[in-house]
Amino acid sequence: MVGVLVTRPEPGASRTARRLEAQGFQPVLLPLTTTRALPVEADVVRGAAAVAVTSANAVRHAPKELIAALAALPCHAVGKRTAEACRTAGFSSVSEAAGAAIGSDLAGKAIVYLCGRVRFPVFEERLAAAGVQVHAMETYDTAQLSYTDEEIQARLSGWSPDMVLLYSANAAAALSRLARRPALRGVFEKAAFFALSARVGGALDGIAEGRIHIAPQPDEDALLRLLSLSR
Repeated sequence: MVGVLVTRPEPGASRTARRLEAQGFQPVLLPLTTTRALPVEADVVRGAAAVAVTSANAVRHAPKELIAALAALPCHAVGKRTAEACRTAGFSSVSEAAGAAIGSDLAGKAIVYLCGRVRFPVFEERLAAAGVQVHAMETYDTAQLSYTDEEIQARLSGWSPDMVLLYSANAAAALSRLARRPALRGVFEKAAFFALSARVGGALDGIAEGRIHIAPQPDEDALLRLLSLSR
């Protein structure tokens, strides 16, 4: 059975593991990052016309009081998983769209953007260029997890992955450092790496030349389809 190392944080790691098992893979979990809620004031920007969300973690970590204050506004979610999280959290009107589609009818208006402290600036820059006033509310932060050589060896139990899933540049950078440790150098030598985007793959920093595969779209469905085609 093909072994796949899952490096994303919980609770997503366990959800991904179930999907891999259903497809006949053998998943092993080694989360390299974790997400943590940030203190957020529930004092919503007055006059906001809509809410934008690009990560399910942004609503999962948001205070209930904040969600309640925003729930009646139109919610624009990027991606299926994020849209599902927004509906579950209590937003009454959720539209699922690609990031480039948000903002086409919001010029001159203000929106609340629920987001993480660590994020790409492109989404906010594009909205600003379209004349949208973006009020970012950071509901969570992302931090790298540390493991000793002994902890990783115990987790893997002598197992070397055939494939490694990478969902963020933070996780890819952390794995790059792990792979260079003398005690772990042989663990990832033959593994194929499957990254959510070119930026994520680039953070491997030369440890997997010729063994990096990039999802055609930056979402898990595309990533797992690529994984299945490559085994």
